[in-house]
Amino acid sequence: MRYSARYKWAVFFYTLCGVASTSMGLVSSVAGKYLIDQITGFQGEQIGLLLLLLVGSSIFSIFLGNIISRITANVTISITNDMQADLFERIADAQWMELNRYSNGDMLNRFTSDVGMVSGNAISWIPMVMIAIYQLVATFLVILHYDRGMALIAVASAPFLLLISRTMLQKQRTYGTKVRETNSELMTFATEAFYNLDSIKSFGIVPCYGKKLRGWQQQVRAVSLGYNLFTIRTNIALSGVGLAVQLLAFGYCLFLLWMQDITYGTMALFLQQKNNLSGAFQNMLSLIPSFLNSSIAAHRLRELMELPGEIHLSGKTELDEMAVDGFEVRMHGVEFAYADGRDVFSEASFQAVPGEIIAFVGASGEGKTTLIRLLLGLIHPQQGDVVLVASNGMQMDLNVETRSFFSYVPQGNTMLAGTIAENLRMVKEDATEVEIVMALKTACAWEFVAKQPDGIDMKLGERGKGLSEGQAQRIAIARALLRDAPVLLLDEATSALDVDTERNVLQNIVDCYPNRTCIVTTHRQAILQLCTRIYQIQDARICEVDRDGLA
Repeated sequence: MRYSARYKWAVFFYTLCGVASTSMGLVSSVAGKYLIDQITGFQGEQIGLLLLLLVGSSIFSIFLGNIISRITANVTISITNDMQADLFERIADAQWMELNRYSNGDMLNRFTSDVGMVSGNAISWIPMVMIAIYQLVATFLVILHYDRGMALIAVASAPFLLLISRTMLQKQRTYGTKVRETNSELMTFATEAFYNLDSIKSFGIVPCYGKKLRGWQQQVRAVSLGYNLFTIRTNIALSGVGLAVQLLAFGYCLFLLWMQDITYGTMALFLQQKNNLSGAFQNMLSLIPSFLNSSIAAHRLRELMELPGEIHLSGKTELDEMAVDGFEVRMHGVEFAYADGRDVFSEASFQAVPGEIIAFVGASGEGKTTLIRLLLGLIHPQQGDVVLVASNGMQMDLNVETRSFFSYVPQGNTMLAGTIAENLRMVKEDATEVEIVMALKTACAWEFVAKQPDGIDMKLGERGKGLSEGQAQRIAIARALLRDAPVLLLDEATSALDVDTERNVLQNIVDCYPNRTCIVTTHRQAILQLCTRIYQIQDARICEVDRDGLA
């Protein structure tokens, strides 16, 4: 309803065209009746006028049908774009822990298949109902005008169709939900497989994944064929009833014709409009499964649209003026646990001030990545504070608004398809070539970029294909430096670099950005020699340690 309301004039015009097209169809049928009667000698000589009316109404009906098709295509595309844009913004602003309950494949399936299902009906459902009702009433009145008995026969299948529609509705909901769920699981599997294709090939387990794919396909096949079998059985029942009514109507028409109570034209009109009436009634019933599918899809979309949004706090404008002096990052008395109840942090505290490189070390799973999420405001502590502190003493809890004060280099390859310059300008659209080159030099990436024939316009494939892991990491660091944020987060961001390059990158950051607060998570001892302070994460606590004690 919300998206249909945005295009109410298109919906109104669609309905108007549909009613006009149905009316022209009735006019064409009535004209055909009198034309047959004219030829068989029962009426006066008006063949030319009737032919003109018959052909004109038919052509006009075809013209209106194509207008409806054009309107539907245009508005459906617009609604699809609107829904996907709204859904993307909602997902992007959703709380991390809530969003983490959905797999990427499931969200992608909802973003494409479910949006397509809803948008396909958003423009047409009101007109289709109104046009179908108009067609039912108008056709019935035309038949009733000529013969009451024929009108009753024409609607004879209605009670049976209403009865069977209830069973169809229940089955449709069950199968529709199962099909979407299994398709989402299949898409999740395929998304993960394609993303990790290099690893799958390296381990030589392509046949194993092919077998798993076949397994998921069999599940989708079983659900789809089950629904198909139900549809076939339903169609047989509907066709049988329709055939019985058709034979009854044909026999009744023959009887009236034998008794000379009707003309040949009236018989043709009866048979044609009886079929149209049955068709209109079945169209009305067919809207139910269509709407039901849309309701299932809409429910899945609403689950994402109603996800709790991230926490937005005011006061960032005052901090903007202090960014040039840098910020202290402070955590005090933090308690945090995920939904499983396991404590990740208990009474955890630390501080990092401008001009420092602070290192966090610890075994895998101890909480280094959770710490990064807390600093980025993706998650929030159950107790304690995680704040930015400006040079004038002003504090602000870390949230989505403070994220602009952080430059982040995550683990792994984060390059996207496009040029090197496009990858860097993601964080600063108006960056000049001089600024890009300077960031690349600071990250020790300019040396290999300059050797490329296209330089910073070198095209990269998906996930930075064309670069080594070390090169991709250095460009990712350059991108973070180009953002020029007061706080730099490096999450195992130099793991693919050799010791000398790693040391040079960190030394360049210290020399070029003296007011920057740099926080790194690492397992490598070489980085620790350049760090001001070192914190160890262990047993849900954060403790400052010295290099000798750590070694």
